[in-house]
Formats: sequence, C-alpha cells, structure tokens
Amino acid sequence: MAQHSPRELPEGDPFGAHTLPYGVFTTSDEPGRPRVGVRYGAYVLDAAAAAAAHGSAYAGLLDRPSLNPLMAAGRAVWQAVRSEIPAWLEGPYFHPLDEVTLHLPFEVADYVDFYASEYHATNAGRIFRPNGEALTPNWKHLPIGYHGRAGTVVLSGTDVVRPSGQRKAPADALPTFGPSQRLDLEAEVGFVVGTPSRTGTPVPLADFREHVFGVCLVNDWSARDIQGWEYVPLGPFLGKSFATSVSAWITPLDAFDHARTAPPERSHPLLPYLDDAGSEPGGIDLRLEVTINGETVSRPPFSAMYWTAAQQMAHMTVNGASLRTGDLYASGTVSGPEPDQLGCLLELTQGKGPWLADGDEVTITAWAPGPDGARIGLGEVTGRVLPPVG
Repeated sequence: MAQHSPRELPEGDPFGAHTLPYGVFTTSDEPGRPRVGVRYGAYVLDAAAAAAAHGSAYAGLLDRPSLNPLMAAGRAVWQAVRSEIPAWLEGPYFHPLDEVTLHLPFEVADYVDFYASEYHATNAGRIFRPNGEALTPNWKHLPIGYHGRAGTVVLSGTDVVRPSGQRKAPADALPTFGPSQRLDLEAEVGFVVGTPSRTGTPVPLADFREHVFGVCLVNDWSARDIQGWEYVPLGPFLGKSFATSVSAWITPLDAFDHARTAPPERSHPLLPYLDDAGSEPGGIDLRLEVTINGETVSRPPFSAMYWTAAQQMAHMTVNGASLRTGDLYASGTVSGPEPDQLGCLLELTQGKGPWLADGDEVTITAWAPGPDGARIGLGEVTGRVLPPVG
C-alpha cells in the first residue's frame, strides 16, 4: 500500500526535489503491473497514481511498463510532466524504495559506446600500443565509437557471468578458448534518447536537448583478453557484448542545468558539425565514484571528457543514421589526470592486474552540483561477477 509523503529528506540527499529521476517499478500486491515511478529520497512516488488523482493529461503516459511512451512524447511533454511532479509530492502516493521491485526503465533500441576521454584513450593506447602513438590519428577529429549489443543491456543489480572466448597472449603460438582471465569494469555515463529523428537527416548540436531525455550511469564490462585478440581490425565485439549494466533511474537532462561546464580546450580545429564554440557549455560536472566490494578505487571526473554528449549525438547521425526512442549511447570510460581518477582496472593497474575475481561486486555512483547547494544524483549501477557457466 502506498505510504504518505516523506515531508523532509535528510540534508544533502541527492534525490530531492531538484533531481526527480524516473524509473519503472512494481509492488508486492501488484507484481504484474509495472508503471512509472519517480525517486524521492528513499521513496518511490507512484507517478501513474499521482497523475491520475490530480487529473493530469499525462497520466496515460505514466501508467505504462516502460519510459518509452513518455520519452517518445517529446521535450515539451517532458517539461510539462516535470513541472507537475512537485504538487504530487504532497500526496499519499509513496512506497519505500526497499519494498518495491525495480525494472529496466526503458526498452533499449540501439546501444552505442564511445571513447571520449583523452586520458583514458591515451592511457589505454600506451598499454595496447607501447611502441606506437598513444592516440590514433583520428581521435581528436571525431568521437570514436562502436555499436554494441542492445539485448545484453541489463538492470543494475543483475549478476554478470564471467564470459568465455578466444584469447591469445603475445607469446602464444595459437589462440586458446576459455573464461576471461582479465575481466574489467568501465565507469561510464549514458544518455537515453527520447525523441526520434528521421533517417537521412543529421541531428545538429543545437538539437541535443530536443532528443536526449535523460542521463544514467553505465558499467560497460570488458573482457580485456578477449578484446585484445579480436578488436583488430573491426573493434570491440565479444569482449564487450556479454553485459552492459545501467542504473534503474534515468535523471532528466534538465536536472543538470547548474552542472553544465565547458569541455577541455581542444587542440585541433573541429569540422563545422562538431564545432561547439559559442554553444551552450557541453560538458557536465559529474563526480563519479567506483567501489569494488565496498572499497573506493577511483573517483573519475566527467567534466574532463574531451568529447561531449552533444558532439557524440551529432557525429552518430551525421551520415544520416536515425535516432530511435530508447537508443542508449555511452561516453566510454571516464578518466581524469590523477592516479585516483582512472575509470577502469586496465588503467589503474597499467594492464597488469589484478582483475575482477568471481564474487567481486562493482558499484558506480555519481552526483552533480545543483541549485542552492543541492546535489543532483544518478542512480547507482551495481553488478556482481559470477563464475563462468560450465
């Protein structure tokens, strides 16, 4: 049964009235009725029930088993719904967070992963190509990315089975097959597309807010030994596609207005479709934290990313590829210049390990500065490594 509204949240709670992220939940008394909820502190607002009780024109978009209908409705509707939510916080439409079941909040259409941190790309390049240039010649001219597997995007809290595949160390004459021995995490930030675009029509930088509904955390699990053998010449495949974890909560893009920041200074001129000089600041000041079994191993700063989410969207569509409601694209590993700001074990251990062991639990959290000293939260993304099958 829904509870009365939590009148006050603990000071500094990142899921207050300035955040209001969306998710999908069910309750024990209605396990077959997933619908849209809004996180408020340690509670879930039943947005469908609240909207119906208040006579909202958008109630039908919220009494649905995924966020896709709301996301497809477009930015004007997103803003209208968000403007109504504060009035709903006063009613008896709440459930304790620990008493509901959360579900994957949106139906994933396509999944694209980028490689947008200069620090990560440089560090990884030095490990993978010790005798060559750390950055590839194209890296500062375009946001590099690859298409991943939408069907293995999983909800935070889903266990991740250690993948098996082909591996070949430099000293081996032939590849071998078996469980990955170099399983890694990648702390990333994801962007969820709401409004689709037409095939053949590129989406310009200026239309970023019209298409991107919200932001979530991502762990793009990586089997480095499988990846290292397969990724030349076509790029990541089985070393990545076994699982990508996302948060249960999608924080609206508009919640980060006070956290917008200019990206790092670019050292190369950009082609017009990527040139964001004079545009709204494209960076977001997100502070990530990565823990393994409860121990903090890194605090990567998203503000250090060379390529912005708007530039990634523009590049992803410049050839005429369309956006679809439910598209997810991720930033690539978030890393900074300091030793405690590296977003994966590949960098943290300089490629030497130790790597993730069976039973290890990885958690990524993040927050951004909001108005009046508030913190804007992103739902955590957690996963535990299970032994290989067989």
